[in-house]
Amino acid sequence: MSSWKGTPLDSSRETLMRHLGVLKGSGSLECEGKSLGRADYEFDGYLVRPGEIVASGEVHMDAVALAEAFGRANLVLRTEDGRLLSIRFSGKRLPAESAVAHADVREGLPDEKEWRRSGQDAQ
Repeated sequence: MSSWKGTPLDSSRETLMRHLGVLKGSGSLECEGKSLGRADYEFDGYLVRPGEIVASGEVHMDAVALAEAFGRANLVLRTEDGRLLSIRFSGKRLPAESAVAHADVREGLPDEKEWRRSGQDAQ
C-alpha cells in the first residue's frame, strides 16, 4: 500500500514531448559573423507544447575548431540549405582532441509540419 498522498495529475495540463524527426546535414559554425569551421550535425526535434519546438544532438567538426568554438556564446550553425540555427554546447568541458560535442538548438528550427518522422531528414 502506497503512503503517497499527493494529488493526481490533471491530464488537461499534462505535457508530453513528441518526437518530430531528425534534422541532419552540413554547414558552417559561426560566431558573430566569423566562420569557425565546417560542421556536420544531427539533431532530434521535439514538440514540447503547441508552437514550441526544441532540438538537441551532436555537432561534428575538426577538433581544433571545435575547441575554439566550445563555450562561446552567440554561435550560429549556417546550414547548407540556408537555415540559421542558434546553438549552445551543453557540456561543461570538452575532452581533449574531441571532434564531437552535444548541442542544444535555441532558434531557427523548422515548423512542426516541416519535420519528417521515421528518421528521415527534415526538409
